[in-house]
Amino acid sequence: MPEQPQKRLKLAFVVDRFGNRFGGAEAYGVELMRQLSRDHDITVFAREYDPACGIDLPFVALASWQHWPSWVRVLLFAIRARRATRTGFDIVHSHMNGWCGDIEVIHVTPVRYNWRVRAMPWLKKTLSFISPRVQTYLGLEARRVQPRPGHRTVAVSQLIATQLQQAYGAKNSYPVIPPGVVPPTSVPETEIEAARTALGLAATDFICLMVARNPMRKGLPTVLAALAQLPPFVKLLVVGSNADTRDFIFGKPGYPDLSDRVKLVPPTPSVAMYYHMADLYVHPTLNDSFGMAPLEAMSYGLPVIISPPPWCGFAQYVTHDHDALVLDHPENAEQLSSWIHQLSTDHAVRKRLQEGAIQVVQRHGWDTVASSYLTLYNDVMVEKRSQ
Repeated sequence: MPEQPQKRLKLAFVVDRFGNRFGGAEAYGVELMRQLSRDHDITVFAREYDPACGIDLPFVALASWQHWPSWVRVLLFAIRARRATRTGFDIVHSHMNGWCGDIEVIHVTPVRYNWRVRAMPWLKKTLSFISPRVQTYLGLEARRVQPRPGHRTVAVSQLIATQLQQAYGAKNSYPVIPPGVVPPTSVPETEIEAARTALGLAATDFICLMVARNPMRKGLPTVLAALAQLPPFVKLLVVGSNADTRDFIFGKPGYPDLSDRVKLVPPTPSVAMYYHMADLYVHPTLNDSFGMAPLEAMSYGLPVIISPPPWCGFAQYVTHDHDALVLDHPENAEQLSSWIHQLSTDHAVRKRLQEGAIQVVQRHGWDTVASSYLTLYNDVMVEKRSQ
């Protein structure tokens, strides 16, 4: 068994905002700290702390300067985080761009991969060399991932690890620690039925679910195009809808007949009700380094349809047609429509995917994730002592 720290550690956790409601990357941090706080002392450094996350930890607010451009705010945050965590902690665990962390966790496509590896118009790339915004982000990331003793750069998916190697050299090693999943929350059947009725959903409807802060980036246009090809009993439930979502659905020419088949729910930290209500989770995302929502849907027993790599990092952790259905392309509405129709009518296929999903969920427990980090912490502290 990998060696882990024997003493109670003092940990600094640095993140932009601490709370489940802020998104998948933020939820990753909350659930990891929930696990680690059982045996270790954690102080959170962030712009904002949501008390509704259900975990009460010491909190140091790092003020936000809203009148500055975003890249200046990120730079100032990095400087303040470094100063605030320089001493007094065994491990500094950071999810932010900067150089304060002993453990730096990368949740999104690396900046250098976007600007120096990925193809883009030559003029845009040329201008990036004189852009203070791009140069600031590149400089912060370079310091963040620089190999050094007592330091690890962690990728949340193999996709991110591969992109880091393409951006900073194949010889560099990036441990991969994917997100975990929280056990499903039970909801009384009477409440589920009442919620369905309140949304105007019939018992015979087949409900496709999306949970996202930005449904447009998670493939909403593709889902709507697929829905238009399906019979009326197939409905779409979008949890986390914003003004752009409402304008697209109800104001876009060509989709007037879908207005009574799409149900919108504002952002909420309590999504268990909607997972219980749904029959299928659809995730034709255009950009997800991992994709925590489909994994969470699997824990509730839902079959899922997801984008392939490189659009969805989670696709590398499933087997097509065994654990999930993986699209050829995130914008393939015809394929998505065909699979939704199949799942709405074929109980055997749904059961096969649900049984395969159970095995995926079992491999992604937060206790396993926490154990992996504790092993890294021990390795880092050993290296620090040797210096």
